[in-house]
Amino acid sequence: MGAETRTGTGADPGTGFTAPVPVPGSAPVLVDAEAGVRGSAAGAAARQALLAHPSLLLIGIVLASLNMRAALASVAPLVGEISEAFGLSATASSLVTSVPVLFLGVGALVAPWLGRRFGAERVLFAALLLLAVGILARVLPSVYALYGGGLLVGTAIALLNVLMPGLIKRDFPDRAAAMTSVYTGAMIAGATVAAAAAVPLEKALGGGWEGSLGSWSLLAVVAAVAWLPQVLIARGRTGHEVRAVPAAGGRPVSVWRSALAWQVTLFMGLQSLWSYVLIAWMPTIFTDHGMSRSTAGVVFAFNNLIQVAGAFVVPLLAGRMRSQRPLIVLVTTLVAAGYAGLMVAPVEGAWLWSAVLGVGQGGAVGLALTLIVLRSGDAVTAARLSGMAQTVGYLLAAAGPLAAGALHQATGSWTLPICGVLGVCAAALAVGLLAARDRAV
Repeated sequence: MGAETRTGTGADPGTGFTAPVPVPGSAPVLVDAEAGVRGSAAGAAARQALLAHPSLLLIGIVLASLNMRAALASVAPLVGEISEAFGLSATASSLVTSVPVLFLGVGALVAPWLGRRFGAERVLFAALLLLAVGILARVLPSVYALYGGGLLVGTAIALLNVLMPGLIKRDFPDRAAAMTSVYTGAMIAGATVAAAAAVPLEKALGGGWEGSLGSWSLLAVVAAVAWLPQVLIARGRTGHEVRAVPAAGGRPVSVWRSALAWQVTLFMGLQSLWSYVLIAWMPTIFTDHGMSRSTAGVVFAFNNLIQVAGAFVVPLLAGRMRSQRPLIVLVTTLVAAGYAGLMVAPVEGAWLWSAVLGVGQGGAVGLALTLIVLRSGDAVTAARLSGMAQTVGYLLAAAGPLAAGALHQATGSWTLPICGVLGVCAAALAVGLLAARDRAV
């Protein structure tokens, strides 16, 4: 396994990054989704032109971020109707949500290469168009289109997931934390509105799930139009860059051979797994115990909304701690308690369990992303670790909704699937405690 070191005093206490060593006579190294690439003079001029219009960039970021979970959250309240329309079993129904999550991992494999080859602006624009196409494909009268659309949706969201944080870090280096809060908040807001509006939209648009699900393609199109100016401003920048030489002649870190990198990756995957089980099945758990579909959708939306609290507070706390072990214990305990509540009293305590789970979920995803930064010795390593964590993590998470659906179909109850997720919480606690040590890849 690769060597691991304690984070030294030369690291930024807020990020864990060691300050890069400049190469005499060289241009500044621009590290982002295109990590390991040094910009040319033409590239720097194009970037300055882009940043001369920060309001356009901010609007584009917010609208793109609104789409990063909306297409996933809008499905969960409608899974029952979709299953009835196509005659799907519980296991087959779980693929409606598992396929997009699977391709979150597959898409994360190619996102860094696409960003380097074509530029983050172009790839984000293309991803939003692909997302709109995928959403519309899911409402065609074919089960193959339903799953194929999910493939496109997952791939598009993966590109947004991987490239957006790097773009923010690149273009707002002095306000990265604030901008990250903006994009994370917009992402969760999109999921909240989509979950809450799914059933009302179904009724307002004539009673069919197709209209409700397909309407979110409009949000993707609007975001793509808002992103188009960034594509035009930044055109010509990519293609002028050259590969950057590692600082001080250092050798690049192989994250795939690092035990610490795998610990961070597994925590990312396990916390994603418990979240996507909820995204896929939380409304169904409530309706199976007698709650109305509209109420279940609102409770699910509340769960998404409350995640903002955990996602905002936990990373701030993590950046001020040398070891994040207390936060690992906190978020995994909250999630486990919420799942246990769903098993014991799903309807009676629905709002409480949704709140407890929301804080735990939001805190866990914020902590997982923060650990990528804190456990990386430099920004290039962080980009590589991010790609590894998102690729492996989402591939692992995709098994969650499918396994939960299969267990529910086999037993006719949600007890065994929830017990399985509680086991996931225990595993996440174990690897998280290792990942939270004061070390660097």
